[in-house]
Amino acid sequence: MGERLFSTLIPKLSPHVPGCPQPLMVQAIRDAAIRICEKTLVWRYTQPTFALLPGVHEYFYSKPTATDVHVVFAALLDGEPMEKLTLEQAIELYPEWADLYNGIDPSQIWSNIQSSTFNSTQFNESQFNETLESTLSPTLGEGGSEPRSITQLTPDKFVVLPIPDDAKPYMLRMFYALKPKRSATGMDEAVFDDLEEAILHSALQYLCIMPNVAWSNRELAVYFGKLSLFQTTERRARANLSNMRGSVLVRIPRIT
Repeated sequence: MGERLFSTLIPKLSPHVPGCPQPLMVQAIRDAAIRICEKTLVWRYTQPTFALLPGVHEYFYSKPTATDVHVVFAALLDGEPMEKLTLEQAIELYPEWADLYNGIDPSQIWSNIQSSTFNSTQFNESQFNETLESTLSPTLGEGGSEPRSITQLTPDKFVVLPIPDDAKPYMLRMFYALKPKRSATGMDEAVFDDLEEAILHSALQYLCIMPNVAWSNRELAVYFGKLSLFQTTERRARANLSNMRGSVLVRIPRIT
């Protein structure tokens, strides 16, 4: 399916907020769509398999336009799961990569990290940084390594660590949850249709709670907020069950 514009929800929104300008309604719908996507993780996307380049550690997500990656569910390198690291963990495990990434001296980074079992000297051994050293040299030769971890830098960009060597082709496949960008005018039609009621009531909640406007109504804001919370929770539960519905069988234990 194609894209559905946020403005298509205005006819359902406008009767509850008389006098509200259309641009403000579109903004409220877009903000609500972002919140609901973040909370439900319903908008799921599989990035096509692609080859990593030797010596290249930083990549852009290949995702639909006007979207951000909110959560990375999994990354498979040649069919094997990669470890997902936070930026802080990546800095701890690969301090020389951190120097390459942000231009800050590794000693300065380490001085700002609280000492613990996760950043002791055993994690600063050459095995974690040997690939970086080889890729900084004129040729990719000794000391290369197979990437084992992935770290999200921004909603558009990620890195693989250690830096890939040229021993063999590395094929990466990724699964993640999307959300609209702040500049988006619409989103995937199937996802929008599925989340429509939750998005509608979330947008109405925030419009009705606005102060000093003709359509302000705090009682309605509370009502729409409860509807949105229920619908968001229900969609999140469905996503956790792979969007499947089924009956629940309850057995009462016998008392002997």
